Amino acid sequence: MSQENVQAVRGIYERWSKGDFREAVDFFDPLILLVMRPEFPDAGTYLGIERLAEYTRGFLEPWTRIMIEADEIAEIGDSVVVGVNQSGVGIESGAAVEFRYFHVWSFRGGKVIRLETFRERAEAFEAAGLRE
Repeated sequence: MSQENVQAVRGIYERWSKGDFREAVDFFDPLILLVMRPEFPDAGTYLGIERLAEYTRGFLEPWTRIMIEADEIAEIGDSVVVGVNQSGVGIESGAAVEFRYFHVWSFRGGKVIRLETFRERAEAFEAAGLRE
């Protein structure tokens, strides 16, 4: 199942790199938990598909263009760790922004049950159960 999880995550980032943020919903458990750590804007926890959708709408709102790409994908047990490069152009400022961070996707039964965001690679891998 873990290779299927990697393929699912890879497909999500392929769509996100093209600006398609809707299709990933098929992979989410209805009670998915999104954890935005304190070092990120809109830090907090978001439980369920509807709260995740609210967060995503707010996240996308200030950008004229945004691209989220995976440059590293590692399978660790039932989790997938992804190195993320995010770039975009702000609506109000017109400023181009680039940002690097990490996602940890946790699966159960082929569905994503938790998605957590980390600034540091080592923290992401440790959260997935692997010390570098």
